[in-house]
Amino acid sequence: MPYTYEYPRPALTVDCVIFGYENGRPLQVLLIQRAHDPYAGHWALPGGFVDMDEELHTAALRELEEESGMVNVFIEQLYTFGRPDRDPRGRVVSVAYYALVHLPDHPVRAASDARQVGWFSVDELPHLAFDHAGIVEAAINRLRGKLRYQPIGFELLPNHFSLSQLQELYEVVLGIPLNKRNFRTRILKMGVLEEVGKQEGVAHRPARLYCFDKEKYEQLASENYPNLLRRGVNFEI
Repeated sequence: MPYTYEYPRPALTVDCVIFGYENGRPLQVLLIQRAHDPYAGHWALPGGFVDMDEELHTAALRELEEESGMVNVFIEQLYTFGRPDRDPRGRVVSVAYYALVHLPDHPVRAASDARQVGWFSVDELPHLAFDHAGIVEAAINRLRGKLRYQPIGFELLPNHFSLSQLQELYEVVLGIPLNKRNFRTRILKMGVLEEVGKQEGVAHRPARLYCFDKEKYEQLASENYPNLLRRGVNFEI
């Protein structure tokens, strides 16, 4: 017979902060409009309650698909949010996940208990239900911090890209303009880009094209070159 604790147990939920990037657009975040109380009609992050026999990661992916139709997303755990008054339904603890995706590759549709689903600029978010504004802020800070010490985001670019395209990606995610000369010096100093040719069929002077050398990056990481990698993307120095 299973042991039963006499103490009350909080409910457990998951929430997903999905950032979307598309060349020429601000950084976006995926939101759903809630169909039911609490906060019916308010915008919120995709998420919901974890089943008793379900892994947290599995629950996050399930809720993301059920409410937005989004699949095939690599998510990472962000943080656990457990302020006692964060949910009017009672004591609810939420484990948040986050991801950065190429926006055009992930069409979305409202499903489950979502009235609508859509992408919103991180700088122009509507009022969010629960403590989701704080969760989004924490995810933005994590994403921007990670961008400074890991070469994330290369999968959001074409296989062959210019340094201008790469700089725009960094500027969109970091939310700040970067000095062109400084950016190029530092990003090339990392040693993880391989020059593959020049642009063709353009009216202006063709730009050099690069690809991300994943093997070289993994080699540097395995040989313990954290200072080199950090110097490469720490653009605020």
